[in-house]
Amino acid sequence: MTRILTAIVMLAFPMVASAQTFAIPQGCEPVLTVQQRGCLMVNVWQCAADPEGDQWIGLFGQEGPRSIQRVDAEFQWVEAYKRTGTERLVVPAPDPASLTELLANGLDTFEFVIAKPGGDERNVGFDALTGLEVVIDGEPLLQTEFEGRTLSMDGTLLGEGTGRQYVSVKHRLFFYGESWDADTPDEVTDLSPVAFIYPGEAGFFASKPTFDCGVVESRFAG
Repeated sequence: MTRILTAIVMLAFPMVASAQTFAIPQGCEPVLTVQQRGCLMVNVWQCAADPEGDQWIGLFGQEGPRSIQRVDAEFQWVEAYKRTGTERLVVPAPDPASLTELLANGLDTFEFVIAKPGGDERNVGFDALTGLEVVIDGEPLLQTEFEGRTLSMDGTLLGEGTGRQYVSVKHRLFFYGESWDADTPDEVTDLSPVAFIYPGEAGFFASKPTFDCGVVESRFAG
């Protein structure tokens, strides 16, 4: 599966702009498309060969796919395929991200290391439920707030941010919301979901985002 996904990513980056839909590997089932603000789109699919609860997420910008990543049932970032190379979660994590913990107690702290081509990076922070329940395009979501820092393995701060996201209990997925850098809290990036599209509906598993494109290209940690 990994070899197949790597090939798909390499082919998709230059070619997807001319395609109407996004193809996934054989043995996989498309689940959901989410069109979001900031010219961002998400395609979600599951594969029979993966561990139960694992899902693949394709993140698309105006120019095409930005990353394809696999998350587990706790929304841990297991692996990701990007233009810059392959990234993988180093296991065991000191404090694994846990969606179950967040939903049960309203708070989940995390500390984990991602192995990247340019060097390993440590991520620390928390996700917390705000208590706000919202419905977007008929989809019930829980609002969260988060703080996170990314550090090199020698402790150098590489980046930090704060914001609000959304959690789907139904799909066990996070979706981007509003975020800002700690140094510039007045500069808010809004990537909130706008439309949830299911199989059989127009726009399902499209290859391009539709909202806010041609204005400002979205900025996100893909």
